[in-house]
Amino acid sequence: MNCEERLRCQKLKDKVMSADEAASYIKDGMTIGTSGFATGCPKAVPLALAERGKKERFKINLYTGALVGDELDGALAREDLVFKRIPYQTNKDMRNAINSGAVEYIDMHLSHMPQQIRYGFLGKIDFAIIEAVAINSDGGIVPTTSVGNSPTFVNMADKVIVEINTSQPLELEGMHDVYEPKDPPNRKPIPITSVSDRIGTPYIPCDPDKIVAVVFTDIKDTVLPLTPVNDTSKKISDYLIDFLQNEIKHNRLPDTLMPLQSGVGNVANAVLGGLVNLKFNNLAFYSEVIQDSVLDLIDAGKVDKVSGTALTFSENGLKRFYTNIEKYKGKIILRPQEISNNPEIIRRLGVIAMNTAIEVDIYGNVNSTHILGTKMMNGIGGSADFTRNAYISIFATPSTAKDNNISCIVPMVSHVDHTEHDVMVIVTEQGLADLRGLSPRERAKVIIENCAHPDYKDALMDYYNRSIRVTGEVQTPHIIGEAFSWHERCIKTGTMKKLEEAETK
Repeated sequence: MNCEERLRCQKLKDKVMSADEAASYIKDGMTIGTSGFATGCPKAVPLALAERGKKERFKINLYTGALVGDELDGALAREDLVFKRIPYQTNKDMRNAINSGAVEYIDMHLSHMPQQIRYGFLGKIDFAIIEAVAINSDGGIVPTTSVGNSPTFVNMADKVIVEINTSQPLELEGMHDVYEPKDPPNRKPIPITSVSDRIGTPYIPCDPDKIVAVVFTDIKDTVLPLTPVNDTSKKISDYLIDFLQNEIKHNRLPDTLMPLQSGVGNVANAVLGGLVNLKFNNLAFYSEVIQDSVLDLIDAGKVDKVSGTALTFSENGLKRFYTNIEKYKGKIILRPQEISNNPEIIRRLGVIAMNTAIEVDIYGNVNSTHILGTKMMNGIGGSADFTRNAYISIFATPSTAKDNNISCIVPMVSHVDHTEHDVMVIVTEQGLADLRGLSPRERAKVIIENCAHPDYKDALMDYYNRSIRVTGEVQTPHIIGEAFSWHERCIKTGTMKKLEEAETK
Protein backbone atom coordinates (compact mmCIF):
# COMPACT_ATOMS: atom_id res chain seq x y z
CA MET A 1 0.00 0.00 0.00
CA ASN A 2 1.32 3.39 -1.03
CA CYS A 3 1.52 5.49 2.15
CA GLU A 4 0.76 8.60 0.07
CA GLU A 5 -2.81 7.31 -0.28
CA ARG A 6 -3.15 7.14 3.49
CA LEU A 7 -1.19 10.17 4.70
CA ARG A 8 -2.38 13.07 2.57
CA CYS A 9 -1.31 15.94 4.84
CA GLN A 10 2.12 17.14 3.72
CA LYS A 11 3.02 18.81 7.03
CA LEU A 12 2.57 15.49 8.89
CA LYS A 13 5.11 13.56 6.82
CA ASP A 14 7.91 14.32 9.27
CA LYS A 15 5.79 13.16 12.21
CA VAL A 16 5.74 9.52 11.13
CA MET A 17 7.42 7.44 13.81
CA SER A 18 7.44 4.04 15.50
CA ALA A 19 4.87 2.96 18.05
CA ASP A 20 7.59 3.02 20.74
CA GLU A 21 8.46 6.62 19.92
CA ALA A 22 4.80 7.65 19.97
CA ALA A 23 4.19 5.83 23.27
CA SER A 24 7.04 7.79 24.87
CA TYR A 25 4.82 10.89 24.80
CA ILE A 26 2.48 9.28 27.37
CA LYS A 27 3.47 10.17 30.94
CA ASP A 28 2.41 9.10 34.41
CA GLY A 29 -0.98 10.49 35.47
CA MET A 30 -2.15 11.41 31.98
CA THR A 31 -5.69 10.82 30.72
CA ILE A 32 -5.86 9.07 27.35
CA GLY A 33 -8.94 8.99 25.13
CA THR A 34 -8.83 6.33 22.45
CA SER A 35 -10.87 5.33 19.46
CA GLY A 36 -12.69 2.03 19.60
CA PHE A 37 -16.13 0.65 20.15
CA ALA A 38 -15.66 -3.11 19.97
CA THR A 39 -13.55 -2.49 16.86
CA GLY A 40 -11.43 0.34 15.52
CA CYS A 41 -9.25 0.84 18.60
CA PRO A 42 -5.53 1.69 18.44
CA LYS A 43 -3.27 -1.33 18.88
CA ALA A 44 0.39 -0.64 18.14
CA VAL A 45 0.84 2.31 20.53
CA PRO A 46 -1.01 0.63 23.47
CA LEU A 47 1.09 -2.51 23.00
CA ALA A 48 4.23 -0.38 23.01
CA LEU A 49 2.96 1.37 26.15
CA ALA A 50 2.37 -2.00 27.84
CA GLU A 51 5.86 -3.14 26.90
CA ARG A 52 7.28 0.04 28.39
CA GLY A 53 5.26 -0.67 31.53
CA LYS A 54 7.30 -3.82 32.14
CA LYS A 55 10.32 -1.64 32.85
CA GLU A 56 8.83 1.63 34.06
CA ARG A 57 6.05 2.15 36.60
CA PHE A 58 3.34 4.63 35.66
CA LYS A 59 -0.46 4.87 35.59
CA ILE A 60 -2.88 6.42 33.14
CA ASN A 61 -6.61 7.05 33.01
CA LEU A 62 -8.11 5.19 30.06
CA TYR A 63 -11.24 6.57 28.37
CA THR A 64 -12.69 4.85 25.30
CA GLY A 65 -15.94 4.66 23.35
CA ALA A 66 -16.93 1.27 24.75
CA LEU A 67 -15.24 -2.13 24.76
CA VAL A 68 -11.86 -2.31 23.06
CA GLY A 69 -9.47 -5.04 22.03
CA ASP A 70 -7.08 -7.00 24.22
CA GLU A 71 -4.23 -4.93 22.76
CA LEU A 72 -5.60 -2.02 24.78
CA ASP A 73 -7.67 -3.14 27.81
CA GLY A 74 -5.97 -6.49 28.32
CA ALA A 75 -2.37 -5.46 27.71
CA LEU A 76 -2.58 -2.40 29.96
CA ALA A 77 -4.49 -4.20 32.72
CA ARG A 78 -2.00 -7.06 32.85
CA GLU A 79 0.82 -4.58 33.43
CA ASP A 80 -1.22 -2.67 36.06
CA LEU A 81 -0.98 0.57 34.11
CA VAL A 82 -4.57 1.82 34.46
CA PHE A 83 -5.75 3.93 37.38
CA LYS A 84 -9.25 4.80 36.13
CA ARG A 85 -11.35 3.27 33.34
CA ILE A 86 -14.45 4.77 31.67
CA PRO A 87 -17.12 3.87 30.36
CA TYR A 88 -17.47 0.16 29.34
CA GLN A 89 -15.34 -2.95 29.03
CA THR A 90 -15.60 -6.68 28.39
CA ASN A 91 -11.99 -7.79 28.83
CA LYS A 92 -11.32 -10.52 31.40
CA ASP A 93 -8.12 -8.97 32.74
CA MET A 94 -9.60 -5.49 32.96
CA ARG A 95 -12.72 -6.90 34.66
CA ASN A 96 -10.59 -8.74 37.22
CA ALA A 97 -8.60 -5.57 37.90
CA ILE A 98 -11.82 -3.62 38.43
CA ASN A 99 -13.32 -6.22 40.76
CA SER A 100 -10.09 -6.54 42.76
CA GLY A 101 -10.00 -2.78 43.34
CA ALA A 102 -6.85 -2.29 41.25
CA VAL A 103 -8.72 -0.10 38.73
CA GLU A 104 -11.28 2.58 39.56
CA TYR A 105 -14.17 2.09 37.14
CA ILE A 106 -16.97 4.48 36.23
CA ASP A 107 -19.88 2.72 34.52
CA MET A 108 -21.52 5.41 32.40
CA HIS A 109 -24.33 5.82 29.86
CA LEU A 110 -22.58 5.94 26.52
CA SER A 111 -24.54 8.93 25.24
CA HIS A 112 -23.57 10.96 28.33
CA MET A 113 -19.81 10.56 28.22
CA PRO A 114 -18.79 12.84 25.32
CA GLN A 115 -20.81 15.80 26.55
CA GLN A 116 -19.51 15.31 30.11
CA ILE A 117 -15.98 15.48 28.71
CA ARG A 118 -16.78 18.71 26.89
CA TYR A 119 -18.44 20.11 30.04
CA GLY A 120 -15.21 19.42 31.96
CA PHE A 121 -16.82 16.96 34.38
CA LEU A 122 -14.25 14.21 33.70
CA GLY A 123 -11.06 16.27 33.64
CA LYS A 124 -8.95 17.18 30.66
CA ILE A 125 -7.83 14.78 27.93
CA ASP A 126 -4.07 14.85 27.54
CA PHE A 127 -3.83 12.62 24.46
CA ALA A 128 -6.24 11.17 21.94
CA ILE A 129 -5.01 8.00 20.23
CA ILE A 130 -7.11 7.31 17.16
CA GLU A 131 -7.07 4.50 14.60
CA ALA A 132 -7.61 5.72 11.04
CA VAL A 133 -7.61 4.53 7.45
CA ALA A 134 -6.25 7.89 6.32
CA ILE A 135 -5.47 11.49 7.26
CA ASN A 136 -6.74 14.13 4.83
CA SER A 137 -4.73 17.08 3.53
CA ASP A 138 -6.31 19.38 6.16
CA GLY A 139 -5.65 16.97 9.05
CA GLY A 140 -9.13 15.41 9.00
CA ILE A 141 -8.98 11.85 10.40
CA VAL A 142 -10.90 9.13 8.54
CA PRO A 143 -11.91 6.47 11.13
CA THR A 144 -11.89 2.73 10.56
CA THR A 145 -14.65 0.39 11.78
CA SER A 146 -16.06 2.55 14.58
CA VAL A 147 -16.53 6.18 15.53
CA GLY A 148 -17.44 6.02 19.23
CA ASN A 149 -16.12 8.98 21.24
CA SER A 150 -13.26 9.74 18.83
CA PRO A 151 -14.54 13.15 17.63
CA THR A 152 -14.84 14.47 21.20
CA PHE A 153 -11.47 13.06 22.22
CA VAL A 154 -9.80 14.69 19.19
CA ASN A 155 -11.61 17.96 19.85
CA MET A 156 -10.77 18.10 23.56
CA ALA A 157 -7.31 16.51 23.71
CA ASP A 158 -4.18 18.61 24.06
CA LYS A 159 -2.42 16.40 21.51
CA VAL A 160 -3.32 13.60 19.10
CA ILE A 161 -1.58 10.42 18.01
CA VAL A 162 -2.95 8.72 14.88
CA GLU A 163 -2.45 5.06 14.01
CA ILE A 164 -2.98 4.55 10.30
CA ASN A 165 -3.99 0.91 9.99
CA THR A 166 -3.18 -0.45 6.54
CA SER A 167 -5.08 -3.68 7.23
CA GLN A 168 -8.27 -1.61 7.09
CA PRO A 169 -9.47 -0.99 3.51
CA LEU A 170 -9.61 2.54 2.17
CA GLU A 171 -13.12 1.71 0.95
CA LEU A 172 -14.32 2.43 4.50
CA GLU A 173 -13.92 6.10 3.66
CA GLY A 174 -17.30 7.74 3.11
CA MET A 175 -19.20 5.47 5.50
CA HIS A 176 -18.86 7.84 8.47
CA ASP A 177 -21.05 10.80 9.40
CA VAL A 178 -19.29 12.85 12.10
CA TYR A 179 -21.37 15.47 13.92
CA GLU A 180 -20.93 17.02 17.37
CA PRO A 181 -23.82 19.02 18.85
CA LYS A 182 -23.17 22.38 20.43
CA ASP A 183 -23.29 22.54 24.22
CA PRO A 184 -25.98 24.35 26.27
CA PRO A 185 -27.13 27.06 26.12
CA ASN A 186 -26.36 27.02 22.39
CA ARG A 187 -27.56 23.50 21.57
CA LYS A 188 -29.88 23.13 18.60
CA PRO A 189 -32.13 20.20 17.64
CA ILE A 190 -30.12 17.41 16.04
CA PRO A 191 -31.43 17.41 12.44
CA ILE A 192 -31.99 13.67 12.04
CA THR A 193 -35.58 12.79 11.15
CA SER A 194 -34.90 9.48 9.39
CA VAL A 195 -32.25 6.79 9.73
CA SER A 196 -30.75 7.69 6.35
CA ASP A 197 -30.08 11.36 7.15
CA ARG A 198 -26.45 12.52 6.95
CA ILE A 199 -25.67 15.70 8.87
CA GLY A 200 -21.91 15.79 9.35
CA THR A 201 -18.56 15.11 7.68
CA PRO A 202 -17.08 11.77 6.53
CA TYR A 203 -14.02 12.42 8.70
CA ILE A 204 -13.11 13.76 12.16
CA PRO A 205 -12.04 17.41 11.85
CA CYS A 206 -8.59 17.95 13.37
CA ASP A 207 -6.07 20.75 13.35
CA PRO A 208 -2.91 19.08 11.97
CA ASP A 209 -0.83 21.04 14.48
CA LYS A 210 -2.43 18.95 17.27
CA ILE A 211 -1.15 15.71 15.72
CA VAL A 212 2.27 14.94 17.24
CA ALA A 213 2.75 11.41 15.89
CA VAL A 214 1.60 9.23 13.01
CA VAL A 215 2.18 5.50 13.36
CA PHE A 216 1.65 3.01 10.55
CA THR A 217 0.45 -0.43 11.60
CA ASP A 218 -1.28 -3.46 10.09
CA ILE A 219 -2.61 -5.13 13.26
CA LYS A 220 -6.11 -6.41 12.59
CA ASP A 221 -9.17 -5.92 14.77
CA THR A 222 -9.94 -8.53 17.42
CA VAL A 223 -13.39 -9.75 16.39
CA LEU A 224 -16.18 -10.95 18.67
CA PRO A 225 -17.00 -14.66 18.32
CA LEU A 226 -20.61 -15.59 17.71
CA THR A 227 -21.78 -19.06 18.66
CA PRO A 228 -24.43 -20.79 16.54
CA VAL A 229 -28.03 -20.00 17.47
CA ASN A 230 -29.04 -22.50 20.17
CA ASP A 231 -32.48 -23.68 21.18
CA THR A 232 -32.80 -21.08 23.94
CA SER A 233 -31.93 -18.16 21.66
CA LYS A 234 -34.23 -19.50 18.94
CA LYS A 235 -37.18 -19.70 21.34
CA ILE A 236 -36.54 -16.17 22.60
CA SER A 237 -36.37 -14.97 19.00
CA ASP A 238 -39.63 -16.73 18.12
CA TYR A 239 -41.49 -15.19 21.06
CA LEU A 240 -40.25 -11.74 20.16
CA ILE A 241 -41.17 -12.06 16.51
CA ASP A 242 -44.66 -13.26 17.45
CA PHE A 243 -44.95 -10.21 19.69
CA LEU A 244 -43.92 -7.83 16.90
CA GLN A 245 -46.36 -9.43 14.47
CA ASN A 246 -49.14 -9.07 17.04
CA GLU A 247 -48.27 -5.38 17.43
CA ILE A 248 -48.72 -4.98 13.65
CA LYS A 249 -52.03 -6.84 13.80
CA HIS A 250 -53.29 -4.39 16.44
CA ASN A 251 -52.04 -1.34 14.48
CA ARG A 252 -49.43 -0.43 17.09
CA LEU A 253 -46.64 -0.95 14.56
CA PRO A 254 -46.48 -0.48 10.78
CA ASP A 255 -45.63 -3.42 8.50
CA THR A 256 -42.08 -2.08 8.28
CA LEU A 257 -41.86 -2.03 12.09
CA MET A 258 -40.04 0.96 13.60
CA PRO A 259 -36.24 1.42 13.54
CA LEU A 260 -34.63 -1.43 15.46
CA GLN A 261 -31.87 -1.34 18.05
CA SER A 262 -30.13 -4.43 19.32
CA GLY A 263 -27.46 -4.94 21.96
CA VAL A 264 -24.32 -7.05 21.56
CA GLY A 265 -24.39 -10.84 21.81
CA ASN A 266 -25.74 -14.12 20.54
CA VAL A 267 -29.31 -13.65 21.77
CA ALA A 268 -29.55 -10.25 20.07
CA ASN A 269 -28.03 -11.65 16.89
CA ALA A 270 -30.54 -14.52 16.91
CA VAL A 271 -33.50 -12.17 17.32
CA LEU A 272 -32.47 -10.10 14.30
CA GLY A 273 -31.64 -13.23 12.33
CA GLY A 274 -35.17 -14.46 12.90
CA LEU A 275 -36.49 -11.60 10.77
CA VAL A 276 -34.76 -12.83 7.61
CA ASN A 277 -37.36 -15.40 6.56
CA LEU A 278 -40.43 -13.32 7.44
CA LYS A 279 -42.43 -10.82 5.43
CA PHE A 280 -40.87 -7.75 7.06
CA ASN A 281 -39.42 -5.46 4.40
CA ASN A 282 -37.98 -1.94 4.22
CA LEU A 283 -36.59 -2.31 7.74
CA ALA A 284 -34.39 0.35 9.31
CA PHE A 285 -31.83 0.06 12.11
CA TYR A 286 -30.85 2.83 14.46
CA SER A 287 -28.49 1.11 16.84
CA GLU A 288 -25.03 1.37 18.34
CA VAL A 289 -23.57 -1.91 17.09
CA ILE A 290 -24.01 -3.64 13.75
CA GLN A 291 -23.71 -7.43 13.89
CA ASP A 292 -23.65 -10.31 11.39
CA SER A 293 -27.43 -10.68 11.27
CA VAL A 294 -27.71 -7.19 9.78
CA LEU A 295 -25.65 -8.40 6.83
CA ASP A 296 -28.09 -11.30 6.45
CA LEU A 297 -30.99 -8.86 6.35
CA ILE A 298 -29.23 -6.63 3.82
CA ASP A 299 -28.49 -9.65 1.60
CA ALA A 300 -32.15 -10.72 1.85
CA GLY A 301 -33.24 -7.28 0.65
CA LYS A 302 -35.02 -6.54 3.93
CA VAL A 303 -33.16 -3.39 4.98
CA ASP A 304 -33.31 0.17 3.67
CA LYS A 305 -30.74 1.83 5.95
CA VAL A 306 -28.55 0.95 8.93
CA SER A 307 -27.11 3.48 11.38
CA GLY A 308 -24.69 2.69 14.19
CA THR A 309 -21.39 3.66 15.72
CA ALA A 310 -19.45 0.41 15.22
CA LEU A 311 -19.17 -2.73 13.12
CA THR A 312 -19.04 -5.72 15.49
CA PHE A 313 -18.90 -8.64 13.08
CA SER A 314 -17.58 -12.12 13.75
CA GLU A 315 -14.50 -13.24 11.82
CA ASN A 316 -16.68 -14.66 9.04
CA GLY A 317 -18.90 -11.60 9.10
CA LEU A 318 -15.91 -9.28 8.74
CA LYS A 319 -14.58 -11.25 5.75
CA ARG A 320 -18.02 -11.12 4.18
CA PHE A 321 -18.27 -7.39 4.79
CA TYR A 322 -14.88 -6.66 3.21
CA THR A 323 -15.60 -8.90 0.22
CA ASN A 324 -18.81 -6.98 -0.54
CA ILE A 325 -17.87 -3.66 1.03
CA GLU A 326 -19.30 -1.42 -1.70
CA LYS A 327 -22.74 -3.03 -1.40
CA TYR A 328 -22.83 -2.82 2.40
CA LYS A 329 -21.25 0.64 2.45
CA GLY A 330 -24.25 1.99 0.59
CA LYS A 331 -26.55 0.83 3.39
CA ILE A 332 -24.51 1.62 6.53
CA ILE A 333 -23.77 4.92 8.27
CA LEU A 334 -21.33 5.09 11.21
CA ARG A 335 -21.87 8.01 13.62
CA PRO A 336 -20.38 9.20 16.94
CA GLN A 337 -21.96 7.36 19.89
CA GLU A 338 -23.31 10.67 21.15
CA ILE A 339 -25.53 10.63 18.04
CA SER A 340 -26.13 6.88 17.63
CA ASN A 341 -27.30 6.70 21.26
CA ASN A 342 -28.90 10.11 21.51
CA PRO A 343 -32.21 10.13 23.46
CA GLU A 344 -33.62 12.96 21.35
CA ILE A 345 -33.21 10.95 18.14
CA ILE A 346 -34.23 7.61 19.65
CA ARG A 347 -37.53 9.06 20.82
CA ARG A 348 -38.14 11.01 17.60
CA LEU A 349 -37.60 7.95 15.39
CA GLY A 350 -39.60 5.60 17.64
CA VAL A 351 -36.86 3.00 18.07
CA ILE A 352 -37.69 -0.54 19.22
CA ALA A 353 -34.98 -1.31 21.79
CA MET A 354 -33.91 -4.92 22.35
CA ASN A 355 -31.28 -5.53 25.04
CA THR A 356 -30.12 -8.33 27.33
CA ALA A 357 -30.21 -8.74 31.12
CA ILE A 358 -28.26 -10.64 33.75
CA GLU A 359 -31.37 -10.91 35.91
CA VAL A 360 -34.90 -9.53 36.06
CA ASP A 361 -37.09 -9.32 39.15
CA ILE A 362 -40.77 -10.12 39.40
CA TYR A 363 -41.72 -6.43 39.16
CA GLY A 364 -39.73 -5.74 35.98
CA ASN A 365 -36.54 -4.16 37.33
CA VAL A 366 -33.45 -5.21 35.34
CA ASN A 367 -29.84 -5.80 36.37
CA SER A 368 -27.58 -5.77 33.32
CA THR A 369 -24.19 -5.07 34.93
CA HIS A 370 -23.47 -6.69 38.32
CA ILE A 371 -23.10 -10.28 39.45
CA LEU A 372 -25.12 -10.59 42.66
CA GLY A 373 -25.01 -6.84 43.08
CA THR A 374 -21.27 -6.54 43.72
CA LYS A 375 -19.01 -7.67 40.89
CA MET A 376 -18.99 -5.74 37.63
CA MET A 377 -19.49 -7.79 34.49
CA ASN A 378 -19.22 -5.35 31.56
CA GLY A 379 -21.20 -2.16 32.10
CA ILE A 380 -24.49 -0.54 31.23
CA GLY A 381 -23.30 0.53 27.79
CA GLY A 382 -26.02 2.11 25.69
CA SER A 383 -28.86 -0.06 26.93
CA ALA A 384 -30.38 2.69 29.09
CA ASP A 385 -29.98 5.33 26.38
CA PHE A 386 -32.32 3.24 24.25
CA THR A 387 -34.52 1.67 26.94
CA ARG A 388 -35.75 4.85 28.57
CA ASN A 389 -36.47 6.55 25.25
CA ALA A 390 -37.73 3.65 23.14
CA TYR A 391 -41.09 3.29 21.45
CA ILE A 392 -41.05 -0.25 22.86
CA SER A 393 -38.33 -1.37 25.32
CA ILE A 394 -37.56 -5.10 25.45
CA PHE A 395 -35.19 -7.14 27.61
CA ALA A 396 -34.26 -10.72 26.79
CA THR A 397 -32.54 -13.28 29.01
CA PRO A 398 -32.48 -17.05 29.36
CA SER A 399 -34.67 -18.03 32.31
CA THR A 400 -31.73 -19.75 34.01
CA ALA A 401 -27.94 -19.70 33.93
CA LYS A 402 -25.19 -22.28 34.46
CA ASP A 403 -26.98 -25.53 33.70
CA ASN A 404 -30.20 -24.43 35.38
CA ASN A 405 -28.47 -23.82 38.74
CA ILE A 406 -29.44 -20.14 38.84
CA SER A 407 -32.75 -18.46 38.08
CA CYS A 408 -32.47 -15.27 36.07
CA ILE A 409 -35.95 -14.29 37.30
CA VAL A 410 -35.58 -13.29 40.96
CA PRO A 411 -37.70 -11.72 43.74
CA MET A 412 -35.61 -8.54 43.75
CA VAL A 413 -32.65 -7.75 41.50
CA SER A 414 -29.37 -7.40 43.35
CA HIS A 415 -28.53 -4.24 41.39
CA VAL A 416 -30.89 -1.97 39.42
CA ASP A 417 -29.80 -0.60 36.05
CA HIS A 418 -33.22 -0.26 34.43
CA THR A 419 -36.21 0.40 36.65
CA GLU A 420 -39.67 -1.04 36.16
CA HIS A 421 -40.75 2.37 34.84
CA ASP A 422 -38.69 1.93 31.67
CA VAL A 423 -39.11 -1.80 30.94
CA MET A 424 -42.08 -2.74 28.77
CA VAL A 425 -41.39 -6.33 27.72
CA ILE A 426 -39.49 -9.24 29.29
CA VAL A 427 -38.82 -12.38 27.25
CA THR A 428 -37.10 -15.68 28.05
CA GLU A 429 -37.19 -19.05 26.30
CA GLN A 430 -40.20 -19.82 28.54
CA GLY A 431 -42.34 -16.99 27.17
CA LEU A 432 -42.97 -13.27 26.95
CA ALA A 433 -44.41 -10.83 29.50
CA ASP A 434 -45.97 -7.66 28.09
CA LEU A 435 -45.83 -5.28 31.06
CA ARG A 436 -47.45 -2.25 29.44
CA GLY A 437 -50.40 -0.95 31.42
CA LEU A 438 -49.84 -3.34 34.34
CA SER A 439 -49.47 -2.44 38.01
CA PRO A 440 -46.59 -3.98 40.01
CA ARG A 441 -48.76 -6.80 41.37
CA GLU A 442 -50.09 -7.55 37.90
CA ARG A 443 -46.56 -7.52 36.48
CA ALA A 444 -45.33 -9.99 39.09
CA LYS A 445 -47.94 -12.59 38.14
CA VAL A 446 -47.31 -12.22 34.41
CA ILE A 447 -43.50 -12.38 34.72
CA ILE A 448 -43.55 -15.44 36.99
CA GLU A 449 -46.13 -17.25 34.88
CA ASN A 450 -44.67 -16.45 31.45
CA CYS A 451 -40.91 -16.03 31.95
CA ALA A 452 -39.72 -18.08 34.95
CA HIS A 453 -38.30 -21.55 34.50
CA PRO A 454 -40.63 -24.31 35.81
CA ASP A 455 -38.02 -25.32 38.40
CA TYR A 456 -38.24 -21.86 40.02
CA LYS A 457 -41.81 -20.81 39.25
CA ASP A 458 -43.36 -22.24 42.43
CA ALA A 459 -40.69 -20.68 44.68
CA LEU A 460 -41.17 -17.27 43.07
CA MET A 461 -44.96 -17.43 43.34
CA ASP A 462 -44.69 -18.59 46.94
CA TYR A 463 -42.47 -15.59 47.69
CA TYR A 464 -44.96 -13.25 46.05
CA ASN A 465 -47.96 -14.70 47.89
CA ARG A 466 -46.20 -14.63 51.27
CA SER A 467 -45.13 -11.03 50.61
CA ILE A 468 -48.78 -10.08 50.26
CA ARG A 469 -49.68 -11.93 53.47
CA VAL A 470 -46.89 -10.10 55.34
CA THR A 471 -47.30 -6.60 53.86
CA GLY A 472 -50.91 -6.63 52.70
CA GLU A 473 -52.10 -5.40 49.33
CA VAL A 474 -49.44 -2.69 49.13
CA GLN A 475 -48.13 -1.21 45.89
CA THR A 476 -45.06 -3.46 45.67
CA PRO A 477 -45.18 -6.44 48.07
CA HIS A 478 -41.77 -7.53 49.34
CA ILE A 479 -40.26 -9.38 52.26
CA ILE A 480 -37.02 -7.43 52.00
CA GLY A 481 -34.81 -9.71 54.09
CA GLU A 482 -35.95 -12.79 52.24
CA ALA A 483 -35.50 -11.11 48.86
CA PHE A 484 -31.86 -10.49 49.73
CA SER A 485 -31.46 -14.00 51.14
CA TRP A 486 -32.27 -15.38 47.68
CA HIS A 487 -28.94 -13.93 46.54
CA GLU A 488 -27.16 -14.82 49.78
CA ARG A 489 -27.98 -18.49 49.17
CA CYS A 490 -26.27 -18.18 45.78
CA ILE A 491 -23.11 -16.92 47.49
CA LYS A 492 -23.16 -19.66 50.17
CA THR A 493 -23.73 -22.47 47.68
CA GLY A 494 -21.01 -21.26 45.33
CA THR A 495 -23.40 -20.39 42.53
CA MET A 496 -22.07 -16.82 42.44
CA LYS A 497 -18.93 -18.15 40.77
CA LYS A 498 -21.07 -20.21 38.40
CA LEU A 499 -23.04 -17.12 37.46
CA GLU A 500 -19.86 -15.18 36.78
CA GLU A 501 -18.65 -18.00 34.55
CA ALA A 502 -21.96 -18.17 32.73
CA GLU A 503 -22.07 -14.42 32.09
CA THR A 504 -18.44 -14.36 30.93
CA LYS A 505 -19.30 -16.98 28.31
